[in-house]
Amino acid sequence: MGETQRGDGRLDVPVIDLSGWRDGTAEARAAVAAAVDEAARTVGFMQITGHGIPRSAADGLAAAMDAFFGRPAAEKRALCAPPEINRGYTPPRAEKLSLSLGVASPEDLFEAFNVGVEAGAADGPYAGAALPAEYFPANLWPDPDTVPGFREAVEEWFAQAGALARRLTEVFAVALGLEPGFFTPYTHRSVDVLRMNNYALPPGETVVDKRQMGMGAHTDYGIVTVLWADRVPGLQILGTDGTWHDVVPAEGAVLVNLGDALARWTNDRWRSTLHRVLPPTDAAGRLVRRRSAAYFHDGNHDAVISALPGCVAPGDEALYEPVTIGEHIAAKLAGSRALRPNEGAGREAARLRSAAVPEPTPEHARPAAESAGA
Repeated sequence: MGETQRGDGRLDVPVIDLSGWRDGTAEARAAVAAAVDEAARTVGFMQITGHGIPRSAADGLAAAMDAFFGRPAAEKRALCAPPEINRGYTPPRAEKLSLSLGVASPEDLFEAFNVGVEAGAADGPYAGAALPAEYFPANLWPDPDTVPGFREAVEEWFAQAGALARRLTEVFAVALGLEPGFFTPYTHRSVDVLRMNNYALPPGETVVDKRQMGMGAHTDYGIVTVLWADRVPGLQILGTDGTWHDVVPAEGAVLVNLGDALARWTNDRWRSTLHRVLPPTDAAGRLVRRRSAAYFHDGNHDAVISALPGCVAPGDEALYEPVTIGEHIAAKLAGSRALRPNEGAGREAARLRSAAVPEPTPEHARPAAESAGA
């Protein structure tokens, strides 16, 4: 299996039924691991079905996002955190994701809200763990009287997506010829963050040309990302042919992609695929709403990423210098959030700079009444 482009320009992102891992025989588990390895080597993205996450959790998350992002701008901005604290609200045009690769671009159009594991977590897989506040800061939550049920719905999705991410690391280990629990010592205190994104601009905004990104091109930072997204075009991944391809999730599936940590651990045997989000539009070019929620399972802040056994051929050198998860994430966030270009992502930046550039399109603008789409 390689990258397959459909007639509509989309890539066929492999669909993998994870129920064969949860409930299946040894042969079924081996088949799931083989399918994951193939997808990881060729596309870097996969669609996971049979994941066990109840529909009610996804519906609750979507409703919570609608309720929060529909609040007045001033109320949302009150929940902003300094750039070095990866929590709270991010207003439109505040970030440049491409700077996580050291590549300049216009400001991204999305707005977001981040929550993550906190120091002092009393339950779940982190109970009793010593978590430094530098990597596990306190969450910022909207007033429960203003956005009732928000925290409960978000925490439910966080738990469900986190359980899936940890299950996937077992599959990854087997797919790489390692013991199922290989990654546990690197992930039992993982720096996990959920980022909820909204791509509809507030009233009064206009849409400009195609060079403006909903979210700029980037690779994810850690081990694996579990992505819930509307079935609305916008997400694109950079194929091996050097061109951008649309990706829309299948009904009921969650998208999963690999991050830099796995690419570096596997010495690029597995791909941390460049992706971006165009301003989502309808057939007439009018801006429409698109929502997504990315759960980042990044690994322990002090885990050292260096090439895994068998991933560097005898006589060859590893493609990347060893680095801790914490150091790597800090450099990436300093680019995207603090707008200081990351100088340590040369290989990823080279892929972005070599991507095919589409023909420029004339600038266009539409009144907010036509384009807001919310």
